[in-house]
Amino acid sequence: MKAPQRLQALIDEGLIDTVVRQLMSGKEAMVYVVRCGGETRCAKVYKEADKRSFRQAVDYTENRRVKNSREARAMAKGTRFGRKVTEAIWQSAEVDALYRLAAAGVRVPTPHNFLEGVLLMDLVTDANGDAAPRLNDVMFSPADAMRHHASLLREVMRMLCAGIVHGDLSEFNVLLAEDGPVVIDLPQAVDAAGNNHARRMLLRDVENLRNFFGQFAPVLLDTHYGEEIWHLYERGQLRPETELTGGFVQETGPVDLRHVMREVDDAREEEAARRLRLRTPRQ
Repeated sequence: MKAPQRLQALIDEGLIDTVVRQLMSGKEAMVYVVRCGGETRCAKVYKEADKRSFRQAVDYTENRRVKNSREARAMAKGTRFGRKVTEAIWQSAEVDALYRLAAAGVRVPTPHNFLEGVLLMDLVTDANGDAAPRLNDVMFSPADAMRHHASLLREVMRMLCAGIVHGDLSEFNVLLAEDGPVVIDLPQAVDAAGNNHARRMLLRDVENLRNFFGQFAPVLLDTHYGEEIWHLYERGQLRPETELTGGFVQETGPVDLRHVMREVDDAREEEAARRLRLRTPRQ
């Protein structure tokens, strides 16, 4: 196919030889299958802020640092330069998270380069060598649902031990490769220790996995892995190999109404985003 303009810089630099086809169009980026020497990879082209639907919520961007006070002031004022800085930070967050998680042994696509708003990384494939499907596009037996759920909990723990919470983990952001699930889409990843909303996001990530796989293995619907994982993490007792029970006794105390309402709002936004993704066909 004809190379999109946004990929031309990588072609000029010799990082991409040819563009094979468009793989998908998501809420924040377009993804293309490309050839790099003898390798088939994918190129994620981030959409401009005014052309995508994912909201850069302050919950996600909390504690993300800028280079200097001028950039911070511009971001606070919402100037054109400030918006450009905000966008650059948003994009680099995924790149940084991918390199960090790959080094920690988390099952994510191996990143290779980032240039002009384009992330070049490994193409995740299935047993036939084709682009791997999202979990949402696959039906599972109860046994396979249990197995993949356990595998992804291990990845969640490995990510948390590396100091990162995905923040938007669901059946839409996991690919089923030949050798198991691979976590993708990390621009909203947050620092577990530096973001005040990390616990809530971790619990939501694990709940999303529970609800999805629980459709195929209903026994999972009575588990509380998220609370257990965070409890161990807070006490410095979490390891990637930690054996979980799925049970957790909730501490009792006064109700935080603001927290409850935030959870309700997040649930509404997540459901709206889920419905939008279901209406958007893969290409």
